[in-house]
Amino acid sequence: MRARDIYLSFFMFTVNLHPDDPQYTEVVVRHMEKLQEIGYAGFDLPVFPNGTGDPQADVPRYERLRKALDAAGLENVGLTTNVATTPAYNPTSLNAEEREAALAYLKSRVDITAALRGTIMAGPVLFPYNVFPAVNGETLWSDALQDWLRPRYDIARPLFEQLGAYAADKGVQVAIEPVNHWETPAPNMVRDVLDFLTEVRSPHIGVAVDSSHVVLGSSGPEAYRRDIQDAADQRRLHHVQVSPPDRGEVADSWIPWREFLDPILPVYDGPLLIEVFNAIPAFLDSLRLTRRKFWIPGEGEPVPGVPSAYEVAEEGIKKLRSELTALHAT
Repeated sequence: MRARDIYLSFFMFTVNLHPDDPQYTEVVVRHMEKLQEIGYAGFDLPVFPNGTGDPQADVPRYERLRKALDAAGLENVGLTTNVATTPAYNPTSLNAEEREAALAYLKSRVDITAALRGTIMAGPVLFPYNVFPAVNGETLWSDALQDWLRPRYDIARPLFEQLGAYAADKGVQVAIEPVNHWETPAPNMVRDVLDFLTEVRSPHIGVAVDSSHVVLGSSGPEAYRRDIQDAADQRRLHHVQVSPPDRGEVADSWIPWREFLDPILPVYDGPLLIEVFNAIPAFLDSLRLTRRKFWIPGEGEPVPGVPSAYEVAEEGIKKLRSELTALHAT
């Protein structure tokens, strides 16, 4: 069995890498060095808007971060990026100028991914994350929501066609992540993304598959197997994320390992990303986290009875490796 590269999301620690802050870069390096010792081959880095209205200004900041990682001896570490769209950068807006701003934003995130020497940019990049549409103060659900979504899906396709061509030139694959309906209105399932992409020719635009969202929002195991095979046949299976439904510890969680991995492993050879959302302030409201925070070494004292972020990461990679071994043996 070929050893699988396993990555860890930096959502364990932060949503903001502060790439202009040399002191925080030292923190990033320290985390990466420790996690490499544990066995991680790479990391998924959050890349969010800078708030200035000029997303392209972020690119040199992340170029400097990559150089700093190289200088620290981490030149071989693999990196992917996590990106989300926002109301300010909305590819599904009915306003043409707003869509142009969204395209410029997404192109800049592709540039950042390339600057980090990454080849995968994934996340909820179609509809703005965690923004539920409302009309006259009433949130839309069910049929009304689906009717509202349809023209916005249609209007976004040309933008993603352009983004696919741009990403191809940069050597980057863009993976649209379907997110469960508790967190965002659409797309919720792998099939939703594949249906959207039927008229987007570029295979550089594909899908990210996350075990958490599959469990919370999938149609079922048979539909899931069909969707994974269709994504692979279309060369659109670009990213795979291993995350429990509660976004916490992987080691003992409600991940249906065989049902999730069996369809993926024969058709996907990229990294497997362990994604744990620590109970840091950025996630408390959006994910409604009630569990205690995994304490982060270097940021305070150990908490009795609560595992550290490193312990959770180590037990998680052990569990994933054991499941891969078990699947290979059967």
